[in-house]
Amino acid sequence: MALKFYNTLSRQKEEFKPAKPPAVGLYTCGPTVYNYPHIGNYRAYIFGDILKRYLNYLGFDVRHVMNLTDVDDKTIRDSQKSNTTLKEFTEFYARGFFQDLDRLNIAPAHVYPKATEHITEMVTLINHLLEKGVAYKTEDGSIYFNIKKFKDYGKLAHLEKTEQKAGASGRVRADEYSKENIEDFALWKSWTEDDGDVFWLTPWGKGRPGWHIECSAMSMKHLGESFDIHTGGIDLVFPHHENEIAQAEGSTGKPFVKYWLHNEWLLVDGKKMSKSLGNFYTLRDLINKGYPPLAYRYLLTGTHYRTVVNFTWESLTAAENALRHLYESFYDLGERIGEVDPDYQARFAHIMDDDLDTPGALALVWDLIKDPHLKPEDKKDSLLSFDQMLGLGLAKIKWQPLPEKIQKLVSEREAAREKKDFTASDKLRDEIKKLGFEIDDTKEGAKVRPKLV
Repeated sequence: MALKFYNTLSRQKEEFKPAKPPAVGLYTCGPTVYNYPHIGNYRAYIFGDILKRYLNYLGFDVRHVMNLTDVDDKTIRDSQKSNTTLKEFTEFYARGFFQDLDRLNIAPAHVYPKATEHITEMVTLINHLLEKGVAYKTEDGSIYFNIKKFKDYGKLAHLEKTEQKAGASGRVRADEYSKENIEDFALWKSWTEDDGDVFWLTPWGKGRPGWHIECSAMSMKHLGESFDIHTGGIDLVFPHHENEIAQAEGSTGKPFVKYWLHNEWLLVDGKKMSKSLGNFYTLRDLINKGYPPLAYRYLLTGTHYRTVVNFTWESLTAAENALRHLYESFYDLGERIGEVDPDYQARFAHIMDDDLDTPGALALVWDLIKDPHLKPEDKKDSLLSFDQMLGLGLAKIKWQPLPEKIQKLVSEREAAREKKDFTASDKLRDEIKKLGFEIDDTKEGAKVRPKLV
């Protein structure tokens, strides 16, 4: 089976055929660094990470670019509230973002372009659009994209042409707006007092870029005028990704991106995240409640990226328990590493080739663990191979012989259990736990492991 993705542009699954194999250009819409990203944002980044890992596994040479939006309406507004410069403010949250990526075992992108470091590219792109007549300047010095001049506007979001004509008489200056605002959008915003000291001098006067032009300019700078895959959350289809297409193709006349891949919403207790509802969580909130970050990754991996996820604390607890069980099962396979089982390897690839079916891949992982016909060492190497794509951290689990002190305490505990002295047994279990080891009493006897989660 060939690798297939669901392409938002065509609304169907398509076989993946990069323009210049084995090279693959991949762009992920990164965070706006005005706060810590919420857990819904990380669904997009984990999905993009699994995609990149699997492409690399198949032998593609992936160049991954993820932007940092460090100038827009939100960053300016909140940096002013904090009485810090835009640079100081955004760099603080950028550092927090990279810390979270490491915690979630998300492999680094090749480039993390910042919007403020690509103003020249944005100005050049806007000039091209002005020269081609698909953009225009207003009296205050702002530049807008004329959606009537781009015949394919709406092709990603599948907007009706009549709907466009009805709304295209106005303009929208805000970076974020809804599907109901099908109007000319800002490419460059003339300076106002609300912007404070955030501006750049251009032939059009003082101003700053609109949010949408940033990603078009940065992606084309680092991946070329046309590239293979663009990912992001479903909420970005309109207006952000729709506008990216208009800006890029309106300038170059070439197809911008071949495959658009979007992950679905993450809800919290069945509702969209909102600070007013008290259901707005960052990764730090999960950690502060005692959950390991990879439990959240496991939770998302267990649901297909195009399926809505309803996050609850109960579901996260279940994911944590499953992750712990996975680690323990992996550890119990012992020290030796054998060979990847070819049958399971083929089955795994067949599952992942179908639009990155990670729930199916996880189910296969558990089938492999329970398979009585495979050698433990072959199971171990197979699991390590699969986890190159799933990123659940199995490679960090190192088998080790029990220290003599732990062996002695375990023997004493077994003797206490034989005497039915459960008070002494529980006390010894606690002592073993304090030293960083766990005991699991099974039918085959006590299994002792270092604490894995």
